[in-house]
Amino acid sequence: MKLFVFLIALAISLPVLGNDTYFVYLVRHAEKDISNPDNKNPQLTACGVERAQRLSKLLADVDLQAIYSSDYVRTRDTASPTASARKLTVQIYDPGDLDEVLQRLSTAKQDALVVGHSNTTSALAGRLTGISLEDISEQEYDRLYQIVTTDGHSTLQLLHQAFECSRYQRS
Repeated sequence: MKLFVFLIALAISLPVLGNDTYFVYLVRHAEKDISNPDNKNPQLTACGVERAQRLSKLLADVDLQAIYSSDYVRTRDTASPTASARKLTVQIYDPGDLDEVLQRLSTAKQDALVVGHSNTTSALAGRLTGISLEDISEQEYDRLYQIVTTDGHSTLQLLHQAFECSRYQRS
């Protein structure tokens, strides 16, 4: 009986999702070290490393097939735990050329994670959905955009990661 109910539920959901449905998750890199204002490519703080690990756990049940990151230490290190857990290679994109990553996402039609910056993450989410979104503030690291695309129509869910640094990891 349980198998029958499962098969009915599956049959009902297939037309809704269809074969052309994919999910894109977009996040800003985790907390970066701002102790040296001259450093244009800072690493993550201990808190940022913890957030990156938590992101991997948060997305553990998502069947990601691709992970994209700009070529900065902070974005690669945010993407790395998720990529390692899935044995995926992080694909590098140019944050100055969002058309290129938009094309890659639209062509591949794969469930993907994209790690970007305060001024590119919401811009890319907006371009994927046709919605105008503001940049993420420099103090915000908890946003997770989920874009669901089915048959060329995209919807946006803005989620917030329930995460606080361990009290010993706030640096």
